Amino acid sequence: MEYTILGFLLMILLLLYFRVADRFNIIDKPNQRSSHTEITLRGGGIIFWFSALIYFLQHSQTNLFFFAGITMVSLVSFWDDIQSLSNKIRISIHFLSITLIFYNLNLFNLIPIWGSIAAYVLAIGLINAYNFMDGINGITGLYTLAVMGSLLYVNINVQVFIDGSFIKYAMIASSVFLFFNYRKKAKCFAGDVGSIAIAFWIIYLVLKLVLITDSLIWLLFLAIYGVDAVCTILHRLYLKQNIFEAHRLHFYQVLSNEYKIQHRIVSLFYALGQIGISFIVISLYQKVNDTIIFLIIILPLISLYSVKFYLLGRNNLRLNHGA
Repeated sequence: MEYTILGFLLMILLLLYFRVADRFNIIDKPNQRSSHTEITLRGGGIIFWFSALIYFLQHSQTNLFFFAGITMVSLVSFWDDIQSLSNKIRISIHFLSITLIFYNLNLFNLIPIWGSIAAYVLAIGLINAYNFMDGINGITGLYTLAVMGSLLYVNINVQVFIDGSFIKYAMIASSVFLFFNYRKKAKCFAGDVGSIAIAFWIIYLVLKLVLITDSLIWLLFLAIYGVDAVCTILHRLYLKQNIFEAHRLHFYQVLSNEYKIQHRIVSLFYALGQIGISFIVISLYQKVNDTIIFLIIILPLISLYSVKFYLLGRNNLRLNHGA
């Protein structure tokens, strides 16, 4: 009953937000680099902050630092959705918010200074990677369900590391968001406020699990997003492009824009792929060396990502012949 009420309440809050967004013209206008073609309400991902707020109101004594952090990143991201902010402001807030959850997780006392620095780079990188990957209908919501579902399974069957309802609140928020977003013509997009808020939530959970189990393999619950984001950045650096500007070079963008595969199918492909990877990780945990597990997962993903260059080459050849 608790989760039914939560879903109903989040649905009402999102519908109310739609009225606000429509009133104040909080919209996403497509441009030549967009994967969509119609004006759509932006910021629907604020539902993740609403869900975090409802959870915090019930568990305020144990989640103060997390809630303060997700509130800061949500606020600056929502502001950025309305009026673009400089990268320095956004990164500074991300750094401060991550510091709060690191303190909450006692990370500074558990790992050396160099490990803390690496954790900052990883956390900020994952937050921005999650944001970069939010570009087509359904991808953020479905991928979030895949990751959160994997974490919930681990929490129930492998290692209890957190209150299970904390994960379920994020999953319910994602399901409600998908009701409006996983459509041929989406009612709303997540916006930075959505992709960054849920990325912050996921990073908190993954880091907590990593610290409790003393194993980094749980980072592979974000393997597909991670490989796509890192390889795309390297590709753009090779092309001497500004990696902070909009582009259409992610693998999902090539599939959606160049090969016209329906957005929802591509999004489902990403989510199912991550579920498969998470299943392998869980199955091999404590049975195979962590380094070998990373190689088993990462190397095939990089090989699959390289198919993008073949697809781009074929498409360019087709366009040139068509011209």
